[in-house]
Formats: sequence, C-alpha cells, structure tokens
Amino acid sequence: MNIHMEYEANVDLDFDYNKLINDVIIECIRYEGCPYEPEISVLLTNDKEIQEINKEFRGIDKATDVLSFPMIDYDKPGDFSDLKEEARQYFNPDTGHLLLGDIVISVERAIKQAEEYGHSITREIGFLTAHSMFHLMGYDHISDEERLIMEDKQDDVLSQLNILR
Repeated sequence: MNIHMEYEANVDLDFDYNKLINDVIIECIRYEGCPYEPEISVLLTNDKEIQEINKEFRGIDKATDVLSFPMIDYDKPGDFSDLKEEARQYFNPDTGHLLLGDIVISVERAIKQAEEYGHSITREIGFLTAHSMFHLMGYDHISDEERLIMEDKQDDVLSQLNILR
C-alpha cells in the first residue's frame, strides 16, 4: 500500500495523524475487500487552500471539510472485479498499485466541526478520512438510500478502530 501524505495546515495537531489516517485507510480497504494494493494521496490543509481547490475543481467558491477525487469509474460502488481489464488506466505502471485517488482535508474545518459535534479532533479526522475513502471506492450520498449505506460503512470502520463519538 502506498499512502502519500502532505501536511500543509497552519495548525499543529497534538496526536499522530499519520497513524490515524493510515489505520483508517487500511481498515476501509480491508472492510471493502479491495483485492489490490492501493495508492492514495492525502493532503491536510487549511480552509483557504481547500476553498481554492474546491473552486478550481468543483466550481464552488467556499471552504469545505473534505474533498475526494476518485480515479476509478465504478460500474457498482466497491466492485473491483472489472478493474484489471483497464489496467493501464487504473494501476500505477511502476508499482502495480491501484490508483484510488486523492483526499484533501481542511484541518481548520475539522477542528471547528469536532467542537460543534462535541467529539475529538481525532474522531473528526478519522471520520473525514473514512468518508472520503468510501467516495474513492465509488460510494456517494446523493440519495437517502446511498447516504445510509455510506454512513453504515463509515460507522462500521470507525467502530472497528474504536474511534467513537
């Protein structure tokens, strides 16, 4: 597994965010049964930077908590069965790793949300990572049905890691 992590936030975290994010990513991959070694990029940044990224890539000129940029077009969420047919498109030719995509988290927004929701920043960063990972594996929350499926998966992963509210 290749997890590329960058920390560009202007706030220091008082816990091992690398371990937390790695643990959540690994558990999401295990939970979903991904048969490949994935490659994921994670950027921890601030509200200003995530707003710029959101504007550039989504046309939305405001900060958000997390952005997900999946690299795979799934026929069905979490279905990895047909990916080998698109090997050049979905796999890193140098490493053979499955290119899942990129995660961008605003640390500033995560701190505010943790305070609002009355839980730890560890829980919020863990949640945002799990949420984004399921987006990278093809899940969405446009309909209520999709939202409930995604929420159950996120809750299961966070419970397995004992990351609770």
